[in-house]
Amino acid sequence: MSYRAPVRSLLAVMSASPAFDQGLGLADGLDRDTVAAILEAAGRFAEDTLAPLNSVGDRHGCNLTPDGVTTAPGFAKAYRAFSLGGWNSLSADPAYGGQGLPKILEMAVFEIFQGANMAFSLCPMLTQGTIEALAKHGDARQKALYLPPLVSGEWTGAMALTEAQAGTDLAALSTRAEPDSQGGYRLFGQKIFITWGDHDCADNIVHLVLARLPGAPEGVKGISLFLASKHHVGSDGSLGERNDFRAIGLENKLGIHGSPTCVIQYEGARAERIGEAHEGLAQMFTMMNAARLHVGVQGVGIAERAFQQALAYAGERRQGKSAFTGQANAVLFDHPDVRRQLLLMKAKIAAGRAMCLAAAAASDLSCMGADADIRESARLREEFLTPIVKAWCTDMAVQVASDALQLHGGAGYIEETGAAQCYRDARIGPIYEGVNAIQAVDLAFRKLPMVDSRAWREHLGELSRTGADLIARSESSLQRLGHSLAQAQNYALKSADWLLAQGRTPGALAGAGAFLTQVGDLLAAEALGKQALVSSLGVAMADVFSNSVLSGAAGLTTAAMQGARSIETLTPQDLS
Repeated sequence: MSYRAPVRSLLAVMSASPAFDQGLGLADGLDRDTVAAILEAAGRFAEDTLAPLNSVGDRHGCNLTPDGVTTAPGFAKAYRAFSLGGWNSLSADPAYGGQGLPKILEMAVFEIFQGANMAFSLCPMLTQGTIEALAKHGDARQKALYLPPLVSGEWTGAMALTEAQAGTDLAALSTRAEPDSQGGYRLFGQKIFITWGDHDCADNIVHLVLARLPGAPEGVKGISLFLASKHHVGSDGSLGERNDFRAIGLENKLGIHGSPTCVIQYEGARAERIGEAHEGLAQMFTMMNAARLHVGVQGVGIAERAFQQALAYAGERRQGKSAFTGQANAVLFDHPDVRRQLLLMKAKIAAGRAMCLAAAAASDLSCMGADADIRESARLREEFLTPIVKAWCTDMAVQVASDALQLHGGAGYIEETGAAQCYRDARIGPIYEGVNAIQAVDLAFRKLPMVDSRAWREHLGELSRTGADLIARSESSLQRLGHSLAQAQNYALKSADWLLAQGRTPGALAGAGAFLTQVGDLLAAEALGKQALVSSLGVAMADVFSNSVLSGAAGLTTAAMQGARSIETLTPQDLS
């Protein structure tokens, strides 16, 4: 089936957000009609240009040639159209050619693009992160030279962190940067898993590379951030000869075949340092946190695509007798469990969408809020939501894609239907930009206690108000949702208090994953509760989510607080 951009759903979630109107006020001339027009234009581009290339990228993949990486047929042309359409510059600073639009609108647009073609959309996603890192940490010359072509999409960006011996443990990276006596540096080393590290879609690629200077301290405190351009860039922005780094391999992956995942060899590549020496990890986290929010949005986008395919199949495939009407040769949608599954998928996607847009709205207010306290509260909210959005939404995407494939039956296991591609593509989300277990540790031991747990306490206050609003309604279904939300909140509070009391102990670390799931479920239920207050579909979605997911809150508290007794003396031999 053809992908349909969920413009109406995005507008509904955005309009229901109190932060949406605040975000509109951050850009001159932006109103609800303009937002709708932008989303509709993005939808047309996604449906007409990107979606038809989704299976093309999956089938053809990318190729490594002596001249570099070539992408699947149609990708380079589509990227040029993407850039010319202004889609790369939505939220960037107008001083560098950007449109200065709110992050919440950019995230909504990118959900559409990710759903249409996840492999393609990884390219501009990495470029957005490069722009944000340079805008925050680059000097005036670097911003003036590199930001305009990155913002326009004429050039793209890539993030070069991972090494074979140093995956999540960046303290172990060994790529080195040696001064070249001309004010610059030469990079030596190899990076792996570099998304869109080389390709034929743009004239130039800007790599942000983590490396060590001579005599740098051991561990993460000795890492610096460098910029290495595929082609040397003149003082006037003109492109010169090829730099000394290249792709020497392409990974053969489970999914996202249209996205080149490169092994990059730096062979004395010319580079320049960004910011202060030995501050590279903090600087790179600007790019990584931007990417984590985008990956959460990506999870919602691919889940939406999988759901659309499953819903269409359920409305066409005939199998057995309807449990509702007794009619023979009924469509799959007339079987209760299929209908329940589809409603639950819809609910999870709606909740994930609301969570992602809430994080984007917080990002907007953290930069442009009316006063310092609003900006600080929004900053803490964005930081708190980032690991939840990244992990919960990508885990949700894998589950929705799996359920969608299952709903197709045997046809789902056949590549022809496209259900298998959704599942394969979705599976990378919980892995890259920091595996979800790392997000859980970040939430429990960094974001939960930060600033005396202010972000957590403010979320609890909002949850309580939503629950009270539901309980105050006359409809019994809404009252039940309110009581379920309050009960789940108490369980999550119990888990949080236990983790805060334990500190970074083995037992608390073992329970962090369950806690992130629990908080994600709670925030998802709150988002659905708000939708239940304004629509009958919202009531149905919140009800099925409460009964199928939120009802597990007590078990997640048990899991979060189980401690390390069963694993503290465990050895690999015990499990062999």
